[in-house]
Amino acid sequence: MKIRGNRKLSSRLWLDRHVHDVYVKRAHLEGYRSRAAFKLMELDDKFHLIKNAKRIVDLGAAPGGWSQVLASRSSQDARIAAIDLLPFDPLDRVQQFCGDFENESNLLDIMNYLGQKADLIVSDMAPSTVGHAKTDHIQIMGLAESVRSFAMSSLGNTGAFVVKIFQGGREKLFFESLRENFLKVCFFKPKSSRSLSAEMYIVAMEFRG
Repeated sequence: MKIRGNRKLSSRLWLDRHVHDVYVKRAHLEGYRSRAAFKLMELDDKFHLIKNAKRIVDLGAAPGGWSQVLASRSSQDARIAAIDLLPFDPLDRVQQFCGDFENESNLLDIMNYLGQKADLIVSDMAPSTVGHAKTDHIQIMGLAESVRSFAMSSLGNTGAFVVKIFQGGREKLFFESLRENFLKVCFFKPKSSRSLSAEMYIVAMEFRG
């Protein structure tokens, strides 16, 4: 009973924070599908990832907040592929794929649509959290490894990728391993990321294969 009560309290506190969250209000007023859109804007303002990217992949794209930013900030001739297990409402200039990004047939479909290797791959994916920091960290780092594998096979020379992680220890080894294939690797925590969250992003640029 005590655990159930704590979960109910935690849910109420989360809902209260969400309702009063300035970025939730901004997303509603500015027409973005999620507050996460502002995280990608901050990442792009800092690292200038989108403007010159002609072939872009958004992994775990639903409900489409990051895809909206990619479409609004990329050139008109850019191709944007968005994939998620769940379908979401269509977006102009975004080609949607429904399924697992690790599935080889989906990878082939995406690469056929792009016509060449990607310039930018972004992922705001996170597994369903269980509330246990160590377990959540291990799960998201496993997901980050999958994103890296996708990037290794799909990025063109000098390409970049962005992946979400939770702090917990293993991200340091992951960060160092990226230096073998990327000229620049950085940690970044957007202001729009909740201050109490362990969430951060790793940005890897200038892919060297």
